[in-house]
Amino acid sequence: MSAPARVRSRIRVTGIVQGVGFRPFVHGLAGELGVVGFVGNDEAGVIIEAEGDPAALEKFVDALRSRAPALAAVEEVSAVPIPVGGDTAFTIAASESHGPRSTLISADSATCDDCLRELHDPADRRYRYPFINCTNCGPRFTIVTDVPYDRPSTTMAGFALCAACTAEYHDPTDRRFHAQPVCCSQCGPTLRLIDTAGQPVGESGDPIRDAATWLSAGAVLAVKGLGGFHLAARADHEQAVAALRGRKHREDKPFAVLAPDLAAVHELCEVDEAELVELTSRRRPIVLLHRRPDARLAPQVAPGNRSLGVMLPYTPLHHLLVDAVGAPIVLTSGNISDEPIVYHDADAATRLQPIADGFLTHDRPIHIRADDSVLRVVGGRPMPLRRSRGYAPEPLPLAWPAPRQVLGCGAELKSTFCLAKGRHAFLSHHIGDLENYETLRSFTEGIEHFKRLFDIAPELVVHDLHPEYLSTKYALDLVDGDVEGVELLGVQHHHAHIASCLADNGEEGPVVGIACDGTGYGGDGTLWGGEVMVASLVDYRRMFHLEPVPLPGGESAIKEPWRMAASWLRVAYDGAPPDDLEIIARNGVRWTHVLRLLDSELDTPMTSSVGRLFDAVAALIGIRDAVNYEGQAAIELEQRVQLDEPAGYPARLEGELIRGGDLIRAVVEDVRAEVDPGTIAARFHNGVVDVLARAAQAACAETGLSTVALSGGVFQNVVLLQRVSAALSSAGLRVLTHSRVPPNDAGISLGQVAVAAARDRATH
Repeated sequence: MSAPARVRSRIRVTGIVQGVGFRPFVHGLAGELGVVGFVGNDEAGVIIEAEGDPAALEKFVDALRSRAPALAAVEEVSAVPIPVGGDTAFTIAASESHGPRSTLISADSATCDDCLRELHDPADRRYRYPFINCTNCGPRFTIVTDVPYDRPSTTMAGFALCAACTAEYHDPTDRRFHAQPVCCSQCGPTLRLIDTAGQPVGESGDPIRDAATWLSAGAVLAVKGLGGFHLAARADHEQAVAALRGRKHREDKPFAVLAPDLAAVHELCEVDEAELVELTSRRRPIVLLHRRPDARLAPQVAPGNRSLGVMLPYTPLHHLLVDAVGAPIVLTSGNISDEPIVYHDADAATRLQPIADGFLTHDRPIHIRADDSVLRVVGGRPMPLRRSRGYAPEPLPLAWPAPRQVLGCGAELKSTFCLAKGRHAFLSHHIGDLENYETLRSFTEGIEHFKRLFDIAPELVVHDLHPEYLSTKYALDLVDGDVEGVELLGVQHHHAHIASCLADNGEEGPVVGIACDGTGYGGDGTLWGGEVMVASLVDYRRMFHLEPVPLPGGESAIKEPWRMAASWLRVAYDGAPPDDLEIIARNGVRWTHVLRLLDSELDTPMTSSVGRLFDAVAALIGIRDAVNYEGQAAIELEQRVQLDEPAGYPARLEGELIRGGDLIRAVVEDVRAEVDPGTIAARFHNGVVDVLARAAQAACAETGLSTVALSGGVFQNVVLLQRVSAALSSAGLRVLTHSRVPPNDAGISLGQVAVAAARDRATH
């Protein structure tokens, strides 16, 4: 019986298939199955020509998806028959780039177990080398300058491979075969410990051991990581943590902690299985965990907070440093307050010099900055609070292809941008609060980098309705600058929130959406923030909202919650609130001034914000009159909740209004009765849960819908999120929450893109 005739196919593999060891994997697979031909990278992904007997070729194509490398994310495998070529071997071809780019870039990935074994093996030639990596781990997004993803298109281009690394790079059986950042101590980046004058320091000759000695003595060090500089201090050293907090002008906001290993995490926090999965994932985010009361930490690490942000080492440098210190260390973004993370050496020397006592740095350039990602686990599912390193720039799928290429410019706080082409939405890394030149520059440079990487020239640019946001002005400037073929679209802030939740869940709507946040520009020119709406990706209709109150002093009321207390008291008591409250006494003349401001109606925009209602209650019960970071009063109010308190304050639904004044009067009655603040906080939360759930149920009853989407920064409050979800679920409604993008304003740009794509599709 004759052998089956050979056949040949041209195979296209798309997705995250460059920089993840896909070509070596294909090479090995071909050898295993007796297939000949070649594999190469191009601007669209991986291209393969494979030849062999039909059965072997079928297994080969199936395995491309089912056995892909760990860091790969295969989206599509397509094969078309072509004439037999008569190859005698399978080779890796040189990368090519001829047409429009559509390849995807992998996120940076934590050091793999194989590299860690080599890192700690005295017999290995990379023993204690802080830049060890392979095809399964290491820097990706932060070092990529262009595509296709090859060494010349990374910041490793300036490091010529030594003979040993060259042999590994070209050996198909080696784990570092075509690993673009591959290097060793003979040919790769070099680590240095320097003082603030740039001079080398240390006595041992080992920068890591010397840095550990400095940290143990109470120094604050700037440490160059994957996506920028961190500021480090021993987490159990009170003077060091206090010095870091004082120099950085970060009065209260909690610091993240880098733990050496899981045993150390368990000593600091209570951890469940779902949290362990996130902590140990290749993405290595900061995970907010329930702090143990006996955790050995300096009080200033996370003052007054029941949670602690913890991460595990994700680079060889971090592993070596925290091992040498032998204790958890604070690892916080290297920046001046309100500015983006520093990632250039020269900027670090200037900007971090007043904060750091020295620098643990190296000579591998960072091309794009990326802060650490932050999440918490709610109900067994991750909820991102900041999506950045380890996640960006991996795309999120849209419910349908965008007819035109789109840019979503986002909002202002927790700024991100989003570019979309086809079904791919590329949500950016965390940019920061878009309120100064440095952050704006990071925003604009990031957009240009993404446009180049993914070959996107936006035809539709989407912005928030707020005319004073820098992101809105950026979008408007594109038209004023006569950028050819660009169309503008404004999308209402809270519609974008609900759209981001829909996109996060791969849905189109319509749903009933509950959008609760600090403030967002409303469709009527006031500041919204407590909205129950019917929404699809195409449109929305406001059905219920928190009753509006004045925001006395505008931005000042956001920074000084006592002002919101004054405003809510006047509304709740029809202009004649009790005058014997402690909040009035402690604010004295300032209180009188704000009452006059409210009477004059000058600089007092109206707002329906739930976030500002939480601020008012925090001030009324004596938690905080002024904040040092965004959302602080509401966060501390949640921290005070007595979790086993069953009662809740009643609030009416009248027409389309949610009567927040009812909640305020109930809070005041308990304050005057000297009820414990934790009990008041719990009853207030329960009251908000009840009235939001009733409003959503009423909207569902009116519209016939049975799905409710929850979005907006207020839903970072776990007590509120879990209890609203439970109330709606018990009423037989389906609940959508965030699991891939943050519910806060970092998700706005994705929502804008999803709305634009849906509307574009409806009109084309």
